[in-house]
Amino acid sequence: QVQLVESGGGPVQAGGSLRLSCAASGRTFSTTKMGWFRQASGTQREFVAAINWATFGTRYEDSVKGRFTISRDKAKNTVYLEMNSLKPEDTAVYYCAADTSSNSLYALRYDSWGQGTQVTVSA
Repeated sequence: QVQLVESGGGPVQAGGSLRLSCAASGRTFSTTKMGWFRQASGTQREFVAAINWATFGTRYEDSVKGRFTISRDKAKNTVYLEMNSLKPEDTAVYYCAADTSSNSLYALRYDSWGQGTQVTVSA
């Protein structure tokens, strides 16, 4: 199992920026990909972005393309989500996830999840 701890959330005004971090520990050597998901109040959790742990390949949900950037520091076992030009509709709890079974960025099943960090964007 991989343990994940997110940080970096908080309140921000529309148009502002935040950087989320997710520190991984445990069986990180078996990680194939990591991703970010979000869940707004009253909605289902949705995919935001993912990164292949070996190839640096990335994938984004359409509404965040050009605004969000996922990256990773393999030495620190940390994945980041740089969020720019934030909009009120980006308000949600953001979750980090790690997978050890598939390196496909289109596969949405992940093995491990963090506890989430709240991002609130005010108009």
